[in-house]
Amino acid sequence: MGKNTVNSQQPTAMNLDQQIEILINNAPQDGTTPQVVKAIAPGLKLLAQQLQHPGYYILQTLDQSWVVQPFINVDQPHIKKRVIYAFSNLEDALSYGNADSKSEIVAVPLPVTHILFQMVVLEMPDSLCFFETPNNFQSATEIKRSEIQELVQVYLKDYQQRCQSKSRKIPPHIA
Repeated sequence: MGKNTVNSQQPTAMNLDQQIEILINNAPQDGTTPQVVKAIAPGLKLLAQQLQHPGYYILQTLDQSWVVQPFINVDQPHIKKRVIYAFSNLEDALSYGNADSKSEIVAVPLPVTHILFQMVVLEMPDSLCFFETPNNFQSATEIKRSEIQELVQVYLKDYQQRCQSKSRKIPPHIA
């Protein structure tokens, strides 16, 4: 039988700038990654501003893998997606998690920008679905992985152009 566990933390009350700062500070300090995270941060912030909460609960397995759910649209059953659900409160996350009795599930609170950032690096889910209203599983705000990636590409392209223009400004005779 499955067992749901509770992470007693509440989703973050940090503002979006604080969340972004944590993402940048926690990036691998390899000389490039923090600058890349900083470059795409405005895109993550733009998406996060479209949502109602600073943090959400994500369902995870005990090995810390996010629970990816199949989604079939009743009106268009031929369209199938793999989604990650983000819940605005713990009770909704746990009640939804009870549907999967095959594995142990943990509801983990995460800052919204961190959830969006994971969609940049994860390969599997097609979308994130944010349940904004408590006790309402009929309506969610969907953000497609492809939309996040397209937005991030715009910011990465801008970052790369700025890096190239900086390298052109260095006089060639400097050794």
